[in-house]
Amino acid sequence: MKSKFEDNTLSSGTVYQLNVKPRLKGERGIPKYKTDTLFVSHTGANRDYNHHRSTKDDNNLNKALLLLPIETIESLRSESWPVEPGDLGENITTSGIRYSEFKVGLKFKAGSVTFQISEENTPCTVLHNLHYVGKDKVNRFVRTMMGRRGWYASVIETGEIQVGDSIHIL
Repeated sequence: MKSKFEDNTLSSGTVYQLNVKPRLKGERGIPKYKTDTLFVSHTGANRDYNHHRSTKDDNNLNKALLLLPIETIESLRSESWPVEPGDLGENITTSGIRYSEFKVGLKFKAGSVTFQISEENTPCTVLHNLHYVGKDKVNRFVRTMMGRRGWYASVIETGEIQVGDSIHIL
């Protein structure tokens, strides 16, 4: 009997956690903090600030949201990195959809929001802002994060997402 992954059927998942961080003077957008509801416009999550997108990326709408599976966070924990949901700047921590299932061009619906994966996020040295990384471990952590830093998405249909909502692949 084939598993759902062997027959190329994509799974659906749930919203494990939602995360935002307002603009705070002298701070970057990580770590983000837990919220129960996310109001999403075409420019991204309300009450969320992404320093790189705002200052260096001309508010690129293809980077409106960042998604990361809890399974990736659990894998990092098993490698002795004490990562928590929101630490890596993701707005939506997913559950039940493997990292490898996210692909550029794939559309998802969570709550009343429809979004499309636009590109994989590349890790950078801003990760040194995490208390368990610091400047002394940043290069090692950046290497560790290659190919699992998360997925950017553009917003097709605005609305609201809540913790526990289903995430359906369209």
